[in-house]
Amino acid sequence: MTFLRSLLFLLLQSLFTIVFAVTALVAVPLPPIPRYRFIGIWARVVVVLARYVLDIDYRVIGQENLPAGGRYIVMSKHQSAWETIAFQLIFPPLAFVLKKELLRIPFFGWGLAMISPIAIDRDAGREALKDLEVQGEDRLAKGFWVLVFPEGTRVKPGEVGKYNIGGAWLAAKTGTSVIPVAHNAGVLWPKSAFLKRAGLISVVIGPPIPTEGKKASAINAEVEAWIEAEMRKL
Repeated sequence: MTFLRSLLFLLLQSLFTIVFAVTALVAVPLPPIPRYRFIGIWARVVVVLARYVLDIDYRVIGQENLPAGGRYIVMSKHQSAWETIAFQLIFPPLAFVLKKELLRIPFFGWGLAMISPIAIDRDAGREALKDLEVQGEDRLAKGFWVLVFPEGTRVKPGEVGKYNIGGAWLAAKTGTSVIPVAHNAGVLWPKSAFLKRAGLISVVIGPPIPTEGKKASAINAEVEAWIEAEMRKL
């Protein structure tokens, strides 16, 4: 049953992605936030497909920690593709920090390019940090929150990757508070795996972490400590 569910989901998701990529062209002239919300239809449909085809649903713990207004940087654990989709429903408009190569993926990458991501060259060192700062401040000014996966790549459940400084750097430079997030999506939706297991994903949202006057290294350490403590509970 798991195989059949996974196969059906892959077929439906692929077909819908191709069709929607063409339809989404009508959103190109829209301002950034309305365009983001239109493209977000894709994420909503995929989450619905996951719920009814894969029997994968989710719950949010700590919803009360999401501020009603202002600008924030979300720093989250990264285990699967699920969170890159579902977070578009859970959080306000998000500008994803991602590697430039993803924008070259047919259909999927084209859609990503339309939701105002912060695309950087991760091999560029300090130039990448400068790009992150400039683009991040621009997205925050336009009403987006910024989403950073500090480990940079997906890690398996139970593992801890190196927390890169980028998100904390942007938070320190802009004085923007950080909202830490932990989740266990990788248990049901493993990294690069075809088979996906039915079940309930837990997303835990922590209280905003103030960054004013703090060094990036201190912010990064505080975020890592909170996320990994929550991951041990999950």
